[in-house]
Amino acid sequence: MHKFSRASLLKALIPGLVLSLNLVGCKDPNANKTGGDPGTGAATTAAAQDTSGDTIKVGQYASLTGETSTFGVESNAGLTFAIDELNAAGGIDVGGKKMKVEVETQDDQSKADEAKTVAVKFASDAKVVAVIGEVASSRSKTAAPEFQRAGIPMISPSSTNPEVTKVGDFIFRVCFIDPFQGFVMAKFASEELKLKKVAIMRDPSQDYSVGLADVFKEEFAKMGGAIAVDVSYNAKDSDFRSQLGQIKAAGADGIFIPGYYNEVGTIARQAKELGIEVPLMGGDGWDSEKLVEGAGGPGKALEGAYFSTHYSKDSKEQKVQDFVKAFSAKNGKAPASLVAQGYDAMMILADAIKRAGSTERKKVRDALAQTKDYEAVTGKITIDADRNATKSAVVLQIKGAEFAYVKTIAPN
Repeated sequence: MHKFSRASLLKALIPGLVLSLNLVGCKDPNANKTGGDPGTGAATTAAAQDTSGDTIKVGQYASLTGETSTFGVESNAGLTFAIDELNAAGGIDVGGKKMKVEVETQDDQSKADEAKTVAVKFASDAKVVAVIGEVASSRSKTAAPEFQRAGIPMISPSSTNPEVTKVGDFIFRVCFIDPFQGFVMAKFASEELKLKKVAIMRDPSQDYSVGLADVFKEEFAKMGGAIAVDVSYNAKDSDFRSQLGQIKAAGADGIFIPGYYNEVGTIARQAKELGIEVPLMGGDGWDSEKLVEGAGGPGKALEGAYFSTHYSKDSKEQKVQDFVKAFSAKNGKAPASLVAQGYDAMMILADAIKRAGSTERKKVRDALAQTKDYEAVTGKITIDADRNATKSAVVLQIKGAEFAYVKTIAPN
């Protein structure tokens, strides 16, 4: 498998990360460091941890309402299912003592500024052991500095932009990152679909979209492909015909749209209206039960399109099938990828607390960093030196209202 060089990845991704801090007119010089004790100097926002009590308090911030609400709702469903499972078994074994888990969930309304507000709230709560969130990379990047300064482990179930974990050594994720996802789709477009000239449609306001587009662009070129045209759109727009007209004129034989599910359906419908009949491709931002609704429903404009994501309910792995069966029996429907990722985030945290034998944040952080070959629902996960998950990706194809498994692509 193709290997990435650090230089090529950094070149492909968004340079720099401006951290929005909760200080008056100045920037905390420790906020972006990846070593040392991030809790120092955080007295204005962080309360000293209180480890007394018989329960483990976990915070969660998610988009339960707003533009990407299905992301938060699905991730929350997975986390809740994990906690119910843990508590039904008596809780987490912490140094020989069983402790049940309680969760406080805050709705960030799909807004980055609200995510920061919620992060400040959690940072001031002495009982919070760790925080799960967010799904969207932009919101994770906004909130992460608050958790880093407070010394509270944060685990994102699904934020794939590489800059998220660079905020500091208390910031983790249980998903792969955009360089790998971009490579996966470039490889799939080149080797499986045999495409030669692909157009890119990106949303420059979303870190996720830009990062994934940049990596796809570089990797597809390395594989001998050409980028027909690289156009931008705004997720608030409802008319994408101008950009699609450019793509049609450029003679693209495929379109890569690394955006969120909200706008993808509209883009697909308008592409069909313009007579564009080439494969459409995307990333895990497509992975929502509402995706095909915007495309006119099952079997319409997105029929046959492909996207990369973290898991398939059709996997033959026993752990996956057991999870799908149990979740479906309780909730009346099969779990989507974000449900599985929310579940994995909580279960990996529980595993770290058990291995640490403590609810002290620093010890939990250290145990998270040592996670190796954890058998998660979304695959075997090892946390690397940058606190990212090394794991496989799957490519799914839209067939009616279902997302059918096509291929697994493993990391090198």
